[in-house]
Amino acid sequence: MILVVVVLAAAVAVVVTKFITASNASKEAFKTANLLKTLTVNTLIYGERGTGKKTLAKYIVPNASIIDASSFDELLTAIESSNEIIITNIDNSPNIQRVFQAIKNKKIRVIATCSSTNIGELYDDIFSVKFDLPPLSKRMEDVEALIDLYIDEVKEIVREDIKFNKTNFIPDISDNSISLKKQIFSYSFLENISQNELMHLIENYLEDKIGTNNDYRNNLHIYEVPLIRAGLKKFKSQLQLADKLGLNRNTLRKKIAENSEYGL
Repeated sequence: MILVVVVLAAAVAVVVTKFITASNASKEAFKTANLLKTLTVNTLIYGERGTGKKTLAKYIVPNASIIDASSFDELLTAIESSNEIIITNIDNSPNIQRVFQAIKNKKIRVIATCSSTNIGELYDDIFSVKFDLPPLSKRMEDVEALIDLYIDEVKEIVREDIKFNKTNFIPDISDNSISLKKQIFSYSFLENISQNELMHLIENYLEDKIGTNNDYRNNLHIYEVPLIRAGLKKFKSQLQLADKLGLNRNTLRKKIAENSEYGL
C-alpha cells in the first residue's frame, strides 16, 4: 500500500514546480518574464487558474513573499514589511482600493495574478505591465511536456520506475494543470496497483457500507460494472465479451440493463 498512500497524498498538493515553454504562447510569456526580471515595474498576470501564473511570478521575483489577496490583514502587513511581493488572486481582495493605496504609499514592487480579464481602469494606476496566460486547451504542446513532468514527479516520489501507458491516455485539462496533475497521479497509481492493494482499497470502502441482509447483491455492481466496461472497451462486442466471460449473451445483456444507471 506504500505506492497508494504516497501517490494519492502527493496528488493533493497540486503545485506546478516548473514553467513549461513548449508552446508559442508560453515561450512569449517566458520572454516577457525574463525582461521583467531586469526591470522594477509592477506587473499583472491574468488567466485561468492552473495556467502557471504563480510559477511565472515566482520566476520573476524568486525571493518575494507570496500572499493570497483574500488574506487581507496578512497582505497589508506584508506590504509594509517587504520591498517586493507576489499577490495571488488580487481580483478576490475584499478591499482592493485600500490594498492599492498601501502599495502606493510604500512604493513596493508587486507581481500580481488574477483570473479576471475585466480588471478595469483601477488597475492601470498600479500595474505598468499586464499580460495573460492562455488556458492549456490553447497550449497543447505544453500539455505534452507537463504530462512527462508529472510522470517524472511520480517516479521521484515513489522512487521506482513506474509504467505509464500514454497510448489511450486522454488528458484532463478542464482545470488546466490542476486537473491534469491529479489525473496523472491517479492514473499512475491505477496503472501500477497490485491485486492485493486494489482488494484492500475495496475492503476499506465496503467496511462501513455493509450491514444489511442484501449486501452481496447491493454491492455486486462494484465488481461487475468495471469488468463489463473494460470488456466492452477491449472487445467492442457484447457477443465476444459474453464468450470471454463465460456467460450467456442474454445474461450479459441482463447485467448491462441492471447496471444502466452506472453508464453501461
